[in-house]
Amino acid sequence: MKIGILSRKAELYSTRRLVEASKKRGHSVSVINPLRCYMNITSHNPTIHYKGEKLEGFDAIIPRIGASITFYGTAVVRQFEMMGVYCVNESMAISRSRDKLRSLQLLARKGIGMPVTGFAHSTEFTDDLISMVGGAPLVVKMIEGTQGVGVVLAETQKAAQSVIQAFRSLKANILVQEFIRESKGADIRCWVIGSKVVAAMLRQGPEGEFRSNLHRGGYAVKLKITPEERSTAMRAAKIMGLSIAGVDLLRSNHGPVVMEVNSSPGLEGIEKTTGVDVADLVIEYIEKNAGQPKKTRVNKG
Repeated sequence: MKIGILSRKAELYSTRRLVEASKKRGHSVSVINPLRCYMNITSHNPTIHYKGEKLEGFDAIIPRIGASITFYGTAVVRQFEMMGVYCVNESMAISRSRDKLRSLQLLARKGIGMPVTGFAHSTEFTDDLISMVGGAPLVVKMIEGTQGVGVVLAETQKAAQSVIQAFRSLKANILVQEFIRESKGADIRCWVIGSKVVAAMLRQGPEGEFRSNLHRGGYAVKLKITPEERSTAMRAAKIMGLSIAGVDLLRSNHGPVVMEVNSSPGLEGIEKTTGVDVADLVIEYIEKNAGQPKKTRVNKG
C-alpha cells in the first residue's frame, strides 16, 4: 500500500512511529505537510499538489492535524476524500471533535456521562452560570484552548466570578464545568482503534496541579480499565465518527465521565507507558479497512 501521513513535522515521535510501522509492514509511506498542499477543486478531476507535483496513487491517509491548523488541514483531508482515498479519520469527524461545544452536545444527546457543563459568551448573570454547574469549586475553560491552556480552576465563588469576568473582557466563548474532586488531578487516556480500546493509561498531574497533561510535569502508569470505562470510550469515539481516537475520562462518584475526544492522540505517552505497539495496530487497522466500501469499514476491530 501507499500511505500518506499528514503531519507538519516528520521528526515528531507519533509521525516517526507511524512511518516505521508502515515500512515494517511492507508499505511505502510519505510524510506530507498539509499546509504546503494546494488543491484543484473541480467536480470531474479534484487534485492535490505538493512541492510542484501532483499527489496521486495513495491508498490511505493518516491525518495528524494539529488544532491550530484544523480549518486548512481538514480541507486537505476532504480533498483526499473527494479523490476517493481512504482517510482513517474523515474530515467531518475531525472538525466535529475539535469543536468542544459541538462534541459535548453530541455526547450529551447520546447519553454519555460528562461533568455538568455550562456554556456562555457574554452573560452578566455569572452567579446563575456558576450555580448551574453546582457552584464552586469549578473549572472555567476557553473553548479555543488546547493541552490545558486556557483552563482555570476556581476554588471559591469570588474566584469563579473573577475568572468568568476576565474571560468576558476577552470576548471569549467559555465552558464552565463542575470540578470532579474525586478524580484527584488524574484522568484516563483510552486509545481507541476501530471498535476496541487497544491501550489505556492513568495520567496524574503534579501535586497542586489539577490538570493531568504530561507536558505539564505529570506522569502516567499503565491501567486496566473497567468494562464501563471501556464501553464509554468506545461509544464516545463512535459518536464522534472517529476510527482512531484518544478519549479522556475522569473517574467520578457517578461513573466515568468524558472530558474530551481527541482525533490526533499522541503515541509517545501511550506506547512508552503501556508497551503496546499502537503504531503497528494503526497500520494493521488500515490494511483491513482501506480497500473496503465505506459502510463495511466503519468501526471494524
